Amino acid sequence: MFYVEEDKYLNIFKHGLAKLKEGFTDLPEFHSELSNEAQMEQIIGELGTKMQNNYPYFHPMYVGQMLKPPVAIAQIAYYLSMFVNPNNHALDGGLASSALEKEAVTEIASMFGFDNYLGHLTSGGTIANLEALWVARNIHPDKVILVSEQAHYTHTRMCSVINTPIELVGCDNQGRMDCDALEQRLAQGDVGTVIVTLGTTGFGAIDPLDKIVALKNKYDVRIHVDSAYGGYFGLSEQLSASAHAAYECIRHVDSIVVDPHKHGMQPYGCGCVIFKDQSVGRFYKHDSPYTYFSSDQMHLGEITLECSRAGATACALWATQKLYPLVKEGEFAKMLGSSLTAGQKLADWIKQHDGLELIVEPQLDIVNFVIKADTAAQSSTKAQLFFELAESEHLYLALNTLDPQFVGEVAENYWTQPNVVAVRMCLMKSEHLAWIDKILVALEKTLQAVER
Repeated sequence: MFYVEEDKYLNIFKHGLAKLKEGFTDLPEFHSELSNEAQMEQIIGELGTKMQNNYPYFHPMYVGQMLKPPVAIAQIAYYLSMFVNPNNHALDGGLASSALEKEAVTEIASMFGFDNYLGHLTSGGTIANLEALWVARNIHPDKVILVSEQAHYTHTRMCSVINTPIELVGCDNQGRMDCDALEQRLAQGDVGTVIVTLGTTGFGAIDPLDKIVALKNKYDVRIHVDSAYGGYFGLSEQLSASAHAAYECIRHVDSIVVDPHKHGMQPYGCGCVIFKDQSVGRFYKHDSPYTYFSSDQMHLGEITLECSRAGATACALWATQKLYPLVKEGEFAKMLGSSLTAGQKLADWIKQHDGLELIVEPQLDIVNFVIKADTAAQSSTKAQLFFELAESEHLYLALNTLDPQFVGEVAENYWTQPNVVAVRMCLMKSEHLAWIDKILVALEKTLQAVER
């Protein structure tokens, strides 16, 4: 992220580096054999030029994909730790950073209401979900896993990796898992785990976890929550009643995934998986006598599928949670509330325009709309044009392909193609609320250009 105060952050980094050096002053001196400084400067300058070929993901006018820049303290902590480059697989390679990971993950588990747990960081949400599904398969090796049609596509891919059957459950017109359809499938008796999504990538929809938990004991199934995107929003007091009811039930599920590299403001890749039952650690059991010899304490590699993992990730997350604690009504929770408010302001703007249709009422900070036209093909063409013209206003959007169930009443001959393209906006940066008026002005100008 580009700040006006970059020099201040560099000074903070230099202070941290000086403190780090103090711990190693008794070592014999050595000099690194680096390349020529002038050549390094030339190459890094070239890299800076090449990296200009990016959308400005860090800027509030970027509202396209789920790309949130790491907060300043995370950037500083990550880079500082790279002078040691710890590996959190074993205590031998990441003594301090492993302790920081355990502390940071305990804070995340407490946010979800888990006192006793087994969990750790991962290189991302995909691997975190893979671990959760792998455990689910080991607990119920001959049973089916269910997930909603709007859930992330990687669940199907990961079940293919672990050779486990997975089936899709239909959604309502708000993009949430249909509980009636779910119960009909559960009644067949061969389901082991239900994946519940809190914050779908398309709509930011919240599956009705409270209703699904009520089915848990009746049908003797496990529940895995994929809250890679939406997990932190349970801290906000601004959720709708239905979303709040879902988050209140998280403590009753069996496993959870959240991605700190999304709303947790961390660098890539930083995912997290947490299990309520510590005994699932038995599935990870292995022996590595040349790795786990420096301590009798648990090594993180003993409860993960991954081996080498950057300890820098844990350092950055720990530092961030020290500055922004995971508590309700805290500064971090207020940042999440800003995103929710920005999303609602955008939704209200859409509803004021007869030529636009809001697809679903946003439960989080993701908003979709279609541009009305005589046919789905014409609407899709306008959405593509809207997407392209918005860049001239320095506004960067995304698109989403929608099935007919998410579009309201249309003319008889509207569906000239099986789906329609919508404009999708993700207001996940804490600055988006302060910038929402500028964003709406840019949207207004873009809409006028499309309608000419």
